[in-house]
Amino acid sequence: MPWARLAGLLLAAALLAGGCGSTGTDAVGGSGAAPPGFPVTVTNCGVTTTYERPPRRAVSLNQHATEVMLALGLERSMVGTGYLDDRVLPEFQAAYDRVKVLSKEYPSFEALLAAEPDFVYGGWSSTFDEKEGRGRPALRKAGIDTHLNIEECPKGPVTMATVEEEIRTIAKIFGVPDRAERRIGALRAVLDRVANRITGTPPTRVAVYDSGDRTVFTAGGAGIGNEIIRLAGGTNLFSDVRKPYGDVSFEQFAERAPDVVLIYDYGDQTAERKKRFLLSNPALKDVPAIRNRRFAVLPLSSTVTGVRAADAVEALARQLHPDRFA
Repeated sequence: MPWARLAGLLLAAALLAGGCGSTGTDAVGGSGAAPPGFPVTVTNCGVTTTYERPPRRAVSLNQHATEVMLALGLERSMVGTGYLDDRVLPEFQAAYDRVKVLSKEYPSFEALLAAEPDFVYGGWSSTFDEKEGRGRPALRKAGIDTHLNIEECPKGPVTMATVEEEIRTIAKIFGVPDRAERRIGALRAVLDRVANRITGTPPTRVAVYDSGDRTVFTAGGAGIGNEIIRLAGGTNLFSDVRKPYGDVSFEQFAERAPDVVLIYDYGDQTAERKKRFLLSNPALKDVPAIRNRRFAVLPLSSTVTGVRAADAVEALARQLHPDRFA
């Protein structure tokens, strides 16, 4: 039996048996009536969805998707989450603890269906891996709406305006636009504070080291990482890579001669291990950042289109221009 048909039958059975759509409460809808402003229609990464009412049984997958939901106070509308890269931000911990963790990484298609979601929000395109049965068309056939973080399908350069758009879109889907504006106001306040501190400071030449031992997996010019560097008072030396990420050779990395290497910290290979690897690489021995041991570090969860982006700008600015924050 095709997966899509099986998914639809499983979900239909769950709805009949457990009344998935008629029990529980959500953050905005209470016991049934949709709030004013619905239906709303959202086109996201080529998929157009009309929401007749806010989702009531949402699942978030990937850290930045989860934290956008929690930042908007939507934990009562969530029935599951999965795939953190870091500890959830302390301000969200209590809310996060109320949501069931479906899996350490991505749940199987069957485990996802078992949560009886009406909405799945993914941070990375791998959330909706068709080979794993979690493709957006398959989920739609199962009666599940989906949304993918727009950094995965940008219409142009990803900027802080993109971050704001993502937050506003999720708030629109759930009928809580005022919460989005409050969160965006807080993000802008951080960015204004940083801009006031670093005004007039010459930009620092920065190159990102995400990973790699044969080539460097670095941040290009099409992702939010490039914007974070710019707003923090830096110049991304690989902004000409017209993708959010890309591979370059160690020779290219050395030729561009960054004054600071920005390390993305995640996974089993710690930032300290990455530093040791770069310091021991003979191809990089004459690079100013290596010679002077100038590294900056950001957690991967801060370098994506989510609610951490403004704080990432401040954290990086403090490392690039410590004298301005003394």
